[in-house]
Amino acid sequence: MRNKIILLFIIALAVTLTIHHHVLAKHAARQRVVRCAVIGGMTMTGLWPEISKMFEAQTGYHVEVAVTGVRPVLDKAIRAGQVDLLTMHSGDITTDIVADGIGVNMRPWTRNELVIVGPTNDPAGIRGMTNGALALKKIAEAQAKFVDFEGIGSRELTHTLWRLAGIDPKGDWLIKDDTAISKWNVLQFCRSNHAYVVVGYIPALTGKMQNDGMEILVKNDPVMRRPYIVMEANPKIFPQANYAGARALSDFLLSPKVQNFLLGFGRDAAGNHPLFFPVEAAKL
Repeated sequence: MRNKIILLFIIALAVTLTIHHHVLAKHAARQRVVRCAVIGGMTMTGLWPEISKMFEAQTGYHVEVAVTGVRPVLDKAIRAGQVDLLTMHSGDITTDIVADGIGVNMRPWTRNELVIVGPTNDPAGIRGMTNGALALKKIAEAQAKFVDFEGIGSRELTHTLWRLAGIDPKGDWLIKDDTAISKWNVLQFCRSNHAYVVVGYIPALTGKMQNDGMEILVKNDPVMRRPYIVMEANPKIFPQANYAGARALSDFLLSPKVQNFLLGFGRDAAGNHPLFFPVEAAKL
């Protein structure tokens, strides 16, 4: 009887140790995965997959895109504790995430470009300009039609350009955005109104915004570049988050390796023009 009890104890101990080992192994494996919320432009262009491969090869971490898309979707994901790292355009949403204690260590790491798109006959004569404010001034002086696009980034930048141009835009030539169904229809709305608009270079270039009959006329203005930030989920709020992995990936994004990589990425598709710009001024 005594031997039987000892045997049962040994079996129970072995089972417990096996379960504990599996739990530890599962936890260790989880700590090698970095769950990310990534703005749609980075996944759509292939930038994020390329950077992920570089990071995985260098560190042994595995990068998982838990969610990609527009900013409100990413905001919801980090607030729900679904991701370890977030990268998207800076703005009120990202500021609130940090102010609410949800995210930490917010840093800019790259920029994308906005451009002015217009009718191919270019009634204001802005084709080839590299100064957005002066281009808008010419549009206003010609009273050529211009759509006040309600896309968050476009509107913020457009207001900045009007201010730099010293113009308070008013008149029948300024058209209210009426693309409530989908912001991706804005270029066709502009085409139907024979109007100019400020939009992101990537969706205009790739056709995500259907651009038949419209042309990218003004680009390569440093003022028309919007920063992307990266931040980690706050481990004090989300103790299950892989903070170490997220921080390693954040640091990697700001490393010379990635910053130099940005300058060459996508140039073939963009006519030898960067799709994304490094944050270091010396590399612009």
